[in-house]
Amino acid sequence: MDRPYVFINVAMTADGKIDTSARRGAAISSARDKERVDKLRAESDAVMVGGRTLLDEDPKLTVKSEALRAERVGRGLPPNPMKVGVVTRADFKSHSKFLHEGGARIVIFTTHRTSNEQLAFLRSQNAEVVVHDGERVDLQEMMQALRELGIKRLMVEGGATLNFELIRLGLVDEVSAYVAPMIFGGETAPTMAAGSGLERSGAVPLRLIHFENWDDGGVLLQYKVEKVS
Repeated sequence: MDRPYVFINVAMTADGKIDTSARRGAAISSARDKERVDKLRAESDAVMVGGRTLLDEDPKLTVKSEALRAERVGRGLPPNPMKVGVVTRADFKSHSKFLHEGGARIVIFTTHRTSNEQLAFLRSQNAEVVVHDGERVDLQEMMQALRELGIKRLMVEGGATLNFELIRLGLVDEVSAYVAPMIFGGETAPTMAAGSGLERSGAVPLRLIHFENWDDGGVLLQYKVEKVS
């Protein structure tokens, strides 16, 4: 395989929303799910997010548990996995948590729509920046580059457009979803996968490989993405 093993992880409401229509990163995960996500990060070589999540929510993408960070160090790894950003125009704020918190290696894939001034700023913050020629980042080329950087297991934490494009291109092996016992509604509230969408005949099939019914009222679902023949 010329790319990492890729899995998408989401927390969503019972009506499939990963945020409210306000798009301010509404809390969905329970305390138990947050612990699960922290463990998944600790087990990954890199954690990736797309443009809107990256710039609007400015996630730290760090391993919160001191014990889990220590376990990584004990295995000869840095305390936090590599942070990967995929963004058409990388207009980061100077005080970005993504850039400055956790001491992790940072790789940003972007396009020529990012200004030279912003590219220089990112590189001055010790971010490794890869600029693609097209109007959007070439996700297949990006995956090959990550594999060449030694990334074997890649965790994707959204957002909806990146999730869909990766799935559409056959670049995802697994999808895990914590379904919380709540409903957001809202026509413009984002779901797990957005983008242009697929016809029913082109739907990507999933195979349920694991599920758990939790005491907090939520359900954990784990799917294998089936290869379309």
